[in-house]
Amino acid sequence: MTYETIIFEQQDEIAIIRFNRPKALNAINPTVIQEMTDALAKITGESSIRVLILTGQGDKAFVAGADIATMRDFTPLEGRAFSRQGQDLFLQLEGLPMPVIACVNGFALGGGNEMAMACDFVYAAESAQFGQPEINLGIIPGFGGTQRLSRLVGKSMAKELCMTGVMIGAQEAKALGLVNKVFPKETLWDETIKVAKVLAGKGRVSLCAVKDTIDRGYDQDLRTGCYIEADAFGMCMASEDSHEGMGAFLEKRKPEFKGELR
Repeated sequence: MTYETIIFEQQDEIAIIRFNRPKALNAINPTVIQEMTDALAKITGESSIRVLILTGQGDKAFVAGADIATMRDFTPLEGRAFSRQGQDLFLQLEGLPMPVIACVNGFALGGGNEMAMACDFVYAAESAQFGQPEINLGIIPGFGGTQRLSRLVGKSMAKELCMTGVMIGAQEAKALGLVNKVFPKETLWDETIKVAKVLAGKGRVSLCAVKDTIDRGYDQDLRTGCYIEADAFGMCMASEDSHEGMGAFLEKRKPEFKGELR
């Protein structure tokens, strides 16, 4: 698949999307949204893909926000439409039935931070920077930043980050819960691929069940969340992966998961 603003590739069971506007620090414009929406639809329909990695092309940015040159002359209705398009994309990303890893190799600002928050894991280079600087442009986050950020770091810290527009380093982002792990820039990609390969060796059905159960149960009370978990646990028993996994354990061999999400 050939795109103008992203690079899509597949390495065995791992899909990789690289944001490919390095001269614009990989900023998001309507073409990025359209092309990534198309790529995610193709990834969802490809049963061989078990993990997705997102990263930025070049050595400066993951995604340094939305394209200001594009937004500058928006009317209110155009601004709302652009916001909803980005939100829909990130909801699609968040809802993929597979683990999604953000490999943050540089700036993750505005839409870039919002993109990372819609992923399941965030691995960052020590030099990476995170933030929601929209306030400095006289606007607010528009791709879900106020909502995901408050859920991740709490209302007070989300207000501080969105109201001051400050950038924070990778270690501070990790302390706040925005980042899972921080690595030296030169080893970031290798460490990300290493984890992706571990995930690719797990069963598609159980990976999807873990993600869906945590996401759907997160805003529920404990009892309701546990019921959601019990339903998913039972459904896993219908998959050939459960028989393969437990059989392999008893037979002291490595499992070969082949279950499908059907």
